[in-house]
Amino acid sequence: MEGLVLDGRTLARALEDQLAARVRALAERAGGSPPTLAIILVGADAAAARYGRLKCDACRRVGIAPRPILYPAHATTVELLAGIERLNDDPRVRGIFLQLPLLDQVDARRCFDCIAPDKDAGGDGSSSFGRLALGEHACGPATPAAAMRLLSGYGIDLAGKEALVVGRGEMLGKPLALQLLGANATVTICHANSPDLREAVRRAEVVVGAAGRPHFIKGDWLRDGAVVIDAGSHPGGGGPRGLRGLRGLRGLRGLRGLRGDIELDAAAMARCAAYTPVPGGLGPMTIAVLLNRTIAAAERAAGVLRTAPPPGPPG
Repeated sequence: MEGLVLDGRTLARALEDQLAARVRALAERAGGSPPTLAIILVGADAAAARYGRLKCDACRRVGIAPRPILYPAHATTVELLAGIERLNDDPRVRGIFLQLPLLDQVDARRCFDCIAPDKDAGGDGSSSFGRLALGEHACGPATPAAAMRLLSGYGIDLAGKEALVVGRGEMLGKPLALQLLGANATVTICHANSPDLREAVRRAEVVVGAAGRPHFIKGDWLRDGAVVIDAGSHPGGGGPRGLRGLRGLRGLRGLRGLRGDIELDAAAMARCAAYTPVPGGLGPMTIAVLLNRTIAAAERAAGVLRTAPPPGPPG
């Protein structure tokens, strides 16, 4: 029998209903325009443009005003910093998200750190990562927060489990390892140069693919009953891997050829306790996190939400 599909799209849509109600309540209280999420894209990368459109569509569904901002491929760091500062000063903008990839001439860290901490919807600024390392809620990069919300939403208890994060990136592997530690898992971090990676995967009860390499982790490495979180998203493959059991696939049109970091065939899926599909797993949940953070920032500005978020799933 196939393992549980951690369907991020269905869970994200359920969260969107709650977010839409909060936006309506905010409008009734504040009596003003809806909060704005600024989405910055640089160049003409097709995948980035597609993800930008998905974010704009989600904003409209919950009542947030999306503001896509496209810079040409030759844009400089100085130009981006100036644009971010304008957004920081705009009271209508409650969230700012800088879409990757950025081109080589752009200093991504300077741009992320230029975003005002209270508007950093993506959670990619250094101060956000620092707050995450100190154990504060609702901080850190959006995709790790989305993974934790997805696990929580499906009732998966991480306490006491041996978790393996394959990948050590500052925006995915490291912050997700910190959040797993915060959920009382015992966490190991591996990477492409780690010896005996196959054996490390075989021991783990929770496996996270965050190496940024398509099908880097093989399905036959996984232990029976593993919970598998695939954070990879790579073009190619052409197959519907992981799409079975998902409802309403129209929103995933154009994404079906994506591959994750973990090579899950039918046999491996049958042995897993639960797994995220690619697409339809972490992607929709990441967008829901961006929406939630934008609305929370608007609520704090209106005096509806206290400065410190309440305990609960990150994001």
